[in-house]
Amino acid sequence: MQLTTFTDFALRALMFLANLEQGKLTSITEVTEEYGVSRNHMVKIIHRLSQLGYVETVRGKNGGIRLGKNASEINVGQLVRDIEPLQIVNCSPDFCHISPACRLKGILGDAISQFLQELDKYTLQDLTVNNQPLINLLHTTDAGRAAK
Repeated sequence: MQLTTFTDFALRALMFLANLEQGKLTSITEVTEEYGVSRNHMVKIIHRLSQLGYVETVRGKNGGIRLGKNASEINVGQLVRDIEPLQIVNCSPDFCHISPACRLKGILGDAISQFLQELDKYTLQDLTVNNQPLINLLHTTDAGRAAK
């Protein structure tokens, strides 16, 4: 199974935000530059994460973005459920005439369920706490990255 780039960068954005000092704000531009993704794409990701409560946005001159919940409260499996289109194949009878007799859809459903059960074991905190190599890679300047 492959996650969409939307989900991939949503997870990366949250990992970036989780490594900020408590209460500190950052900008979408900083996150965009960290991962080299288009700003337009990241705006959509942050907007969706904000709608779901994973990210808090603060408007105004001193505004920015930060985690909307503690990292320990952000379950990776739930996040994926919230933003990932989890239908691997189209089993609608209008699309596939063998759907009523097909066993593949059940097997794929079980696989998705097991995949999500594994992700349910982890929180954003599990991905980020005491992860010095991650901290070293995040929040660096382009010059700092080039020097590594």
